[in-house]
Amino acid sequence: MSKLFIVPTPIGNLKDMTFRAVDVLKQVDLILAEDTRTSGKLLKHFEINTPSQSHHMHNEHRTVELLVQKIKSGTTVALISDAGTPAISDPGFLLTRACIEHQIEVDCLPGATAFVPALVNSGMPNDKFVFEGFLPVKKGRQTRLLLLAEETRTIIFYESPHKLIKTLTHFCEYFGEDRPVSVSREMTKLYEETIRGTAKEVLQHYTAKPPKGEIVIVVGGKTKD
Repeated sequence: MSKLFIVPTPIGNLKDMTFRAVDVLKQVDLILAEDTRTSGKLLKHFEINTPSQSHHMHNEHRTVELLVQKIKSGTTVALISDAGTPAISDPGFLLTRACIEHQIEVDCLPGATAFVPALVNSGMPNDKFVFEGFLPVKKGRQTRLLLLAEETRTIIFYESPHKLIKTLTHFCEYFGEDRPVSVSREMTKLYEETIRGTAKEVLQHYTAKPPKGEIVIVVGGKTKD
């Protein structure tokens, strides 16, 4: 029976690819990839010869219905992103929702994602947390920060290296300079690091040493007065 598989891929270290993920990608009829050039390297490494086509944020609104009809007609499809679990700050939600609405079976495999190890590495409470992904770039950013300033649970953000200083500056402004912050960079890769401290201390560190690579920020929740 045709179905949609959601398949996580490594966020850096290829050894994090699961045996099951490789098997699924070899067995399906079609792989939907965020960037076929990036995914091509992964597929070649694991000797996966399944045909692939692009499925990204710029075309997913236009292609969802066509893909649903293709799956309903008998094509088994796997969805991957450039790194990590699809639909977590990556394309995938629209297709998953559409498949569910059309009563197509969806099977999401467990696997790599950046925010879980970053949360655990932070040493902050992780029994309850909020995943925010990327903050708004402009419109709505201040409103979101004001709302999150009152959040008592641990908060997780994704950020790009060239926006990290701006974001940490805003954390000092809206959350307070003493709010605990942990920045994990280049997770699972050769130069992986986690810098912990107050918002001010972490800002000072990355002001002196501009960051590179993929970044996860973990922020402690507001404590009771």
